[in-house]
Amino acid sequence: MDIGVLTVCLADESLEDALAYLSERGVGAVEIGCGGFVGDDHLSRAEYLDDDERRAELHELLEEHDLRISALATHNNPLHPDEERASEADEELRGAIRLASQLGVDAVTTFSGLPAGGPKDEVPNWITAPWPTEHADAHDYQWEVAEEYWSDLAEFADEHGVDVAIEMHPNMLVYEPHGMLELRERTNDRIGANFDPSHLFWQDIDVTDAIRLLGEHDAVHHFHAKDTKVYDANAREKGVLDTTPYTEEAERSWLFRSVGYGHGEEFWKDVVSTLRMIGYDGALSIEHEDSLTSSREGLEKAIDVLDRAVFETTPGDAYWAE
Repeated sequence: MDIGVLTVCLADESLEDALAYLSERGVGAVEIGCGGFVGDDHLSRAEYLDDDERRAELHELLEEHDLRISALATHNNPLHPDEERASEADEELRGAIRLASQLGVDAVTTFSGLPAGGPKDEVPNWITAPWPTEHADAHDYQWEVAEEYWSDLAEFADEHGVDVAIEMHPNMLVYEPHGMLELRERTNDRIGANFDPSHLFWQDIDVTDAIRLLGEHDAVHHFHAKDTKVYDANAREKGVLDTTPYTEEAERSWLFRSVGYGHGEEFWKDVVSTLRMIGYDGALSIEHEDSLTSSREGLEKAIDVLDRAVFETTPGDAYWAE
């Protein structure tokens, strides 16, 4: 298990400079955006897809800094009711899968997407309750749309030998572990989780229990190291379904925080241990979205916490149990 970083927060730097900086701080893996909401500042599909020479140059750069790619990231909404937007998201996702295959990368991280509430609606609709009953009907419709799309996409991913790691994200159809397993059941085992605890904290989902649940189905394909702090004084008054802008920090019920600023080192050590129990030995990819500090400071503080939490060796024989 090694410490990784989603490089989007360093998009104002060249890929070479970002890799050099991360390598100097002991990072072992990078997750690189190649489209969608995360952009493609560090990895343009148009430049690298089907270009052996460009990909060789990238491998040389990674080798120079002793880094590997844990995943390619392209987060968008392929289930959007606007056909043009859905088609663009689908093209980005399939291109990322093809590029991952050509680069020898195991996973692509993304969202499940979110359909409209019915065939005539124009905007995505996040359903959070089964009543009034038209909401339950809308939710059933959304799952029909999702199953049709993701069944085909899962086969495409399997043909290319790439796992699709879906971030369980509110305002998407799959936002919690049971929905994740439902989508996996309706498709194939290429579909799994990019397990990001930050979205589960404020839903009051127990993170280590959720890891164990998905681990029982071998459904953790990638992991985001990102923290969240719930601010109880605000949450007690308005709950956690908070539409306050992220930049109005003092008024929000919760904020994304750098690792260690929502939950302490002991918690992150428990997460690492639980991931080892389910057999996950990939990257802990730090995603910096803490508006109370800069990207570099947030990354460095997260690296510091995780560096003390991760195991650097494989387990030895349990000689005391013999």
